[in-house]
Amino acid sequence: MNILDIIRNYSLKDISIAVLASHSALQILKGARDENLRTLLIVEKDRLELYEEFSNLVDKFFIVEKFRDITKIVDLLRKENAILIPHGSSVEYVGSETFLNMPIPVFGNRKLMIWESSQKLKMKLLREAGIKVPKEYSIEDEIDRPVIVKLPGAKGGKYFFITNSREEIIRRIENYVKSGIVNNIEDVLIQEYVIGVPMYFHYFYSPMFNRVEILGIDIRYETNIDGLKRFPLIDKVSVEPTFIVVGNIPVVIREKMLQIVLKYGKMFVEKSRELIPPGAIGPFCLESIVVDDNNVVVFEFSGRIVAGTNIYIGYGSPYGWLYWNEPMYMGRRICREIKIACERGIRNLELILT
Repeated sequence: MNILDIIRNYSLKDISIAVLASHSALQILKGARDENLRTLLIVEKDRLELYEEFSNLVDKFFIVEKFRDITKIVDLLRKENAILIPHGSSVEYVGSETFLNMPIPVFGNRKLMIWESSQKLKMKLLREAGIKVPKEYSIEDEIDRPVIVKLPGAKGGKYFFITNSREEIIRRIENYVKSGIVNNIEDVLIQEYVIGVPMYFHYFYSPMFNRVEILGIDIRYETNIDGLKRFPLIDKVSVEPTFIVVGNIPVVIREKMLQIVLKYGKMFVEKSRELIPPGAIGPFCLESIVVDDNNVVVFEFSGRIVAGTNIYIGYGSPYGWLYWNEPMYMGRRICREIKIACERGIRNLELILT
């Protein structure tokens, strides 16, 4: 598949932004509106009622039974000069093989999202980038401290659990395999549970300006772990903590810590170029624990826009204002990059699409 051959047939003055109706779609649609770009929304039938409430943001709906049916409308999307903006539902609902081989231009490096869906590959990238990460265990290791056990893919924390027992890990993962929740016991990540403040750093690598921007930070609100924090008799509760993300809270970090945050973002981009060429393009997130005032441990990454950026829709993040002196949030920043590339010509557009 040659993306350049596809976009050579596009009208760069009439580009459309296409997105699956899930995750951060509304933000991306709003960003396209703010940049005066046309919008296409691919929506499953049972989600249509919700998204029709925001039809002012949509130029054209494409209704499908399931998101994996996007392959049936690729020709229609290409007639609209569509560029697909991926998010957390893209690989999870479309399927990694389908997403990787769709003959439609995708903003960013679609291979990076495949790496993201593997817990082992994502930690390999972080380690080799020189970024500080938690200790990792194999299923054969003795567990000498609390660990968190994670399943692959963008499951929003579903099925994660904390333990300090190797026997419990084996038992529960074997049950997940039997239930079809996970394919292989080796796909599961066993990682030291680092104590600190979770912060999720939102970055944007811009090929147009050759720079890494930090565009925001959020804290994820998770059930029921965050509810348990407020329970006065926590030692009397037998409820097991769960980590399903239900919302996001904006946060700013101490200014002196921005140096290490930006350093990590640049290290990530540099190593991604080596391991997954052409490397990170556009949005990514380093999901981290702040241990003290200059010690950040990164426990995983997302290689695309994250839902935590939705908190800045419209009014922009504090850091976005510093770069752009106007309301800049991730959905708009993606569309701004596409717009600039189109204005500069097809060779620039090629730098931001795969």
